[in-house]
Amino acid sequence: MRHQPRHDNRGILDPERLLRRVRFRRCLPAVALRPYVEHYWLVDWELTEPFAQRVVPHPAVNVVFIRHGDGPEAAEIAGVGLRLFSITLTGTGRACGIQFRPGGFRPFWRRPVAELTGQRRPLTTGSPAAGPTTGPSAAGLTAGPSTAGVTGPSHVGASGAVGGGPVCGGTDDERCAALDAFLTAWAPEPDPVADEVIALVQEIRSDRSILRVDDFARRHGSSVRRLQRLFLAYVGVGPKWVIRRYRLQEAIEQAADGPQDWAALASDLGYSDQAHLGREFTAVTGISPAAYARSLG
Repeated sequence: MRHQPRHDNRGILDPERLLRRVRFRRCLPAVALRPYVEHYWLVDWELTEPFAQRVVPHPAVNVVFIRHGDGPEAAEIAGVGLRLFSITLTGTGRACGIQFRPGGFRPFWRRPVAELTGQRRPLTTGSPAAGPTTGPSAAGLTAGPSTAGVTGPSHVGASGAVGGGPVCGGTDDERCAALDAFLTAWAPEPDPVADEVIALVQEIRSDRSILRVDDFARRHGSSVRRLQRLFLAYVGVGPKWVIRRYRLQEAIEQAADGPQDWAALASDLGYSDQAHLGREFTAVTGISPAAYARSLG
């Protein structure tokens, strides 16, 4: 099996509970797809009672294939989620997801990625340029209002099947191979601007000293307006949103380690004060940093 690309839990609320209830793992895509794709994620569950999971979304597009019990497999494209994502799993099921790098979906989509922001759209057959269709949501999830479908590679059936078979069937290696085939058939177009945006977002993610868009623009000899246009077209959200989301995810991960010096953490992550961190943390997660830390103790 392909090794896991990373081991952090950023964005996952109460990750230990998640790992106790379902089988969750990440895998790398084929080498040719890694410039665009952060990782594949695989989830299997067999539950005797409903399990609710919440995630603070990354600034990334996901393509998701999911099957509940013995039902048909469905597929959808999930744009960048602006609000807390929640899903309740019941019974048995399997899911396979592609988490693109921020900016990495544009070479496949070939249109402004902001069109998908805050939406989940069923994936159907045809060429990506063929225009939208309509259909039911793949998973009945709770993160967006849209019911408009989008088109994908011509070898994807309405149920989400690739090459006549389900994506979520077989071993992990077989599932990853099916995802590789799916993306390869979508034929991403080389795009130097996408490469630039992917690198910019990765810099924001890894360098916690990046706190202001104007400072970041000067660092790269760019204007704030140009960065805003690039990020909306290629990521789906603006650079300020990306900076704040990554810093908030860091705060969530720190809080999961237990009570913190919240004032120092707020300053370190660029919040004006502890109250500012508390307001943003609570607005996104529904719980204060201190209460979240206590809930995991």
